[in-house]
Amino acid sequence: MLIKTIISSLPGKPGVYQYFDQSGKIIYVGKAKNLKKRVSSYFTKSHQSGKLKVLVKKIHDIRFVVTDNEYDALLLENNLIKKYQPRYNIMLKDDKTFPWLCIKKEHFPRLISTRNVIHDGSEYFGPYASGRMMKTIQEVIKQLFPLRTCSLKLDPTEIDKNKYKVCLEYHLGNCKAPCVGLQMEDEYEETLQQIRSIIKGNIVTVIADLKHKMHAFAQEMEFEKAQMVKEKIEILENYRSKSTVVNPHIHDVDVISIIDDEKRAYVNYLKVINGAIVQAHTIELQKKLNESAVELLTFSLFDFRQRFGSSSKEVILPFKPEIDIPNIIVTVPQRGDKKHLLELSERNAKQYRIDRKKQRDLIDPDRHKNRILNQIQKDLHLPELPVQIECFDNSNFQGDYPVAAMVQFIKAQPNKQGYRHFNIKTVEGPNDFASMEEIINRRYSRLLKEEKPLPQLIVVDGGKGQLSSAVKALNEIGLYGRIAIIGIAKRLEEIYFPNDPIPLYLDKTSETLKVIQHLRDEAHRFGITHHRKKFEKGTIKSELTEIAGIGKSTTQKLLWKFKSVKHIKEASPEELAKTVGKSKADIVWNYFHNIFDSSSELS
Repeated sequence: MLIKTIISSLPGKPGVYQYFDQSGKIIYVGKAKNLKKRVSSYFTKSHQSGKLKVLVKKIHDIRFVVTDNEYDALLLENNLIKKYQPRYNIMLKDDKTFPWLCIKKEHFPRLISTRNVIHDGSEYFGPYASGRMMKTIQEVIKQLFPLRTCSLKLDPTEIDKNKYKVCLEYHLGNCKAPCVGLQMEDEYEETLQQIRSIIKGNIVTVIADLKHKMHAFAQEMEFEKAQMVKEKIEILENYRSKSTVVNPHIHDVDVISIIDDEKRAYVNYLKVINGAIVQAHTIELQKKLNESAVELLTFSLFDFRQRFGSSSKEVILPFKPEIDIPNIIVTVPQRGDKKHLLELSERNAKQYRIDRKKQRDLIDPDRHKNRILNQIQKDLHLPELPVQIECFDNSNFQGDYPVAAMVQFIKAQPNKQGYRHFNIKTVEGPNDFASMEEIINRRYSRLLKEEKPLPQLIVVDGGKGQLSSAVKALNEIGLYGRIAIIGIAKRLEEIYFPNDPIPLYLDKTSETLKVIQHLRDEAHRFGITHHRKKFEKGTIKSELTEIAGIGKSTTQKLLWKFKSVKHIKEASPEELAKTVGKSKADIVWNYFHNIFDSSSELS
């Protein structure tokens, strides 16, 4: 009743709404162009998402804030999510404290690196996602400009008292000794201005200023000073050449890209000034209510601009955000240098996703296996997680000696202790369907009798015929419906389900299909190995072994190549020779075509 009353009083204006649970805790924050329509939709629509249904059930109270426009609503939503971290909002996976460069608020300010931002009037630049990038900038600045590094209190009254003496840094040329009045504050500030420009990426401006100074020194015949400035220019040009990745005329833009899957999104940010990347950072967002890529990109856009203090007038994105952003040009490039920048950003996001996955797998080795099992369960519509899967393949030798093989996978990995061979006992001749029925019946009758664990999924190598035979066997022993079963046909990798004539076609890159193929191929390999061992022991005999001069090795080679004696009889001498050599090929071919060596007849 309370919720209905609140909804009826909501204004049709832009703003932010907050959902509270029974304990008074914020569980969701959202923005809206029209508060009344947006909030009402939660309670009037039929939701497909289970998480969304749970959220709606938990809403006990609603509060809202009206804003002037949707842009202000987005800014407020962003801040509230980061402040309260509601359970059903996207979770920002970013627990690092990143380094900053700081110009301290003091007389003759120092340039230091820090991970703690203190609001004391000092200037902070960053944060830097890479400590290496920050240190590189520091090294360049140290080579170019002498700044003090001491922590002395250098206000004019202290300097005038002659309390200090020059230190080693002065003698090394790393400081101009403002502590003893050898450098004035206005000169020091001029140096700081150039440092600020370098940190912000405005290297072109600094180089231009230095060139102007170099020419001025040269005209005044101060060639030593001109040479020193020239060396600084070379250092900056070298640093700039390593940083430039695109057209240097692309000035002061933000680049943001996103890649996402069902559970997470990875968003990369690049700050580009004069074609050089001066900042780079990637975040991971954990989805809670199946948020779209557009929603996540829009959220991240404002998060990055706030975090890095960006005032760029242009933002390069893979697609338009969900609201219009005042005073910002949004570019969705199709080609050219800006497109190359966007692709670079996407590569960084993809690499970050790979790195995060590796980290999770190291922390939790079973995570990868569980993810695959969940995917198999989803793709095959299984009632439970297929922790144990068993796959069957039956075959025969020259149309006779039918055998079968079963392989077992535990958590999507082969469990070779669970592999089994079967000699077909009740079937005469090459009858794959009857053979499959026999081995399924024997395997699971035994498991029931011995009270051993049953698999969650059975895979049959074959199409509808083999699957029907396996289902018949399960029915006979009362297991049909208790164990999921599928068949896989080799030709087009079709997945068949019982009583369904239409097969399922999985994507060729699907992890589910790869596991099923691995099962099928492993069962086939295991079956062939069994055949080979039986042959080597002499338990399988062939008409070929009756030919004088043809032993087991030659017989085996011919049967693996031609599959049956019938095909061997039909082969030409040349085809046979490719497998066993000309002399053996002649003996075999002559035998089957009743051509004998004349010398043997005379003897």
